[in-house]
Amino acid sequence: MEIKPNRRSFLVSTGLTALAASRVMGANERLQIGAIGTGGRMRTLLKSADKAAPYELVAACDVYGPHLDEVKQRTNGAATVHVDYHQVLEKPLDAVIIAAPDHWHVRMASDALAAGKDVYLEKPVTHSIEEGPLLARAVANSNKRILQCGMQQRSWRHFQSAVELIQGGNIGRITKVRTYWYQNYQTDWPSEPINVEQLDWKRWLGSAPEQPFSEVKYRRWRWFWDFGGGAMTDLFSHWIDVVHWAMKTPEPSVAQMLGDKYHFTEWDCPDTVQAGFRYPGFEVGYEGTMVSSIDDGGLEFRGTEGTIKLTRSGYELYREAVSKGNPVAAEHGYDDGTIDHMRNFFDCVKSRAVPNAPVETGIAAARAGHIGNLAMKRGGQISWPLKPASA
Repeated sequence: MEIKPNRRSFLVSTGLTALAASRVMGANERLQIGAIGTGGRMRTLLKSADKAAPYELVAACDVYGPHLDEVKQRTNGAATVHVDYHQVLEKPLDAVIIAAPDHWHVRMASDALAAGKDVYLEKPVTHSIEEGPLLARAVANSNKRILQCGMQQRSWRHFQSAVELIQGGNIGRITKVRTYWYQNYQTDWPSEPINVEQLDWKRWLGSAPEQPFSEVKYRRWRWFWDFGGGAMTDLFSHWIDVVHWAMKTPEPSVAQMLGDKYHFTEWDCPDTVQAGFRYPGFEVGYEGTMVSSIDDGGLEFRGTEGTIKLTRSGYELYREAVSKGNPVAAEHGYDDGTIDHMRNFFDCVKSRAVPNAPVETGIAAARAGHIGNLAMKRGGQISWPLKPASA
């Protein structure tokens, strides 16, 4: 059987329709952009933006002085720099890119939307289940502002092809999806120490409980409950978003999770995880540890007629009783999907079209990770939605 993904019909079917434009710009006009949280992830996002479309970085915010110095150097002093992100939002910007720690995401995005800015919001878009409706409401009340969630797989061509094959029935009925991600955090931190005198630690904490400065919390904030959600809201959120997209279902009905701190005992979050989720008609598993990176990360969609193995490098489709270890179809990945994802965001800022990763997709992906963490904290398993406690 010859498999021919139809790119045009797929893009139409995903609902990428244009909205009424509140602002129409010429094709060569440079977008005016603000950056909030200018650490490591923002550097990557801006490099992707450099390749996506013409733009001008007008203003930036960070609570660590050396990060702002990098922005000054990057823009030859043209961008204004601030410690208070509200000062960025006061600028005449088309959009802001937010890459602060997770516990700031909803607050910053909501303020940006209220200030009339379009938003690229890094994942996970929420820090708790309860924040999901708050962010959804902020977008709904924003007079059709654009919010693109940082789920870049949705703009990555080979992920689009794989999803089209799955939704086209090319591997039959899917009963099991395996997701996994292995990384190795057993590496030395950068040799350059943190200059605490140039860090506004209190402002960095924001809504988090007051606590003394900790280098491990500042550098590895994703692994502390006050600021992040560990592997489930960081790594797993990318893969479960692809599952939601391909299988057209947004949340599980049952979650199980085992996790522990076997190596990084100073963290709050587990460094090794085994989780399982029941969705309507199929199950999803996730496994990973932060002390081994040999296998990296990926997904396996296993159906009655075949299997699709999907990573950021590409996908391979295998047929039951036919493949004999060799794929019958494959597509290799290219470059970094963040470039196309940022390009999609910039295009939507201009056209007012629905972005590839609108707010509901980011909320659903983060929620699945939060549900897994909640299951671990409540003895290993929960049903969802949670049932009210008996009187």
